[in-house]
Amino acid sequence: MCHTLTFYKALSEPTRLTSLLLLSQHGELCVCDLMEALSLSQPKISRHLAELRKHDFVIGERRGKWVYYRLHPALPEWMRGVLLTTVKHNPAMLPPVEPTALNQTCCEEKQ
Repeated sequence: MCHTLTFYKALSEPTRLTSLLLLSQHGELCVCDLMEALSLSQPKISRHLAELRKHDFVIGERRGKWVYYRLHPALPEWMRGVLLTTVKHNPAMLPPVEPTALNQTCCEEKQ
């Protein structure tokens, strides 16, 4: 499953760190949610999410044109704790995001 060094390497890259923090807070987000929150293109977001998926930090589910991501259910509790502690002590690291589940227009507009 997940290796400690690989986890910390993933956290050392700002886009991957912020994506993991957002997922830890929102549960599930669409690629378009992350694009909007991070002000990055779909290819760049998808490349970082593919790296996180490769190491079993996140899982994705395709729904139509978009993929929705969440933390991997088997992510060790201590890793989840690192993410939650990071958010707790650094709330300014989280950009505002309105998940598609609450605002259905995000992905619908981009299809």
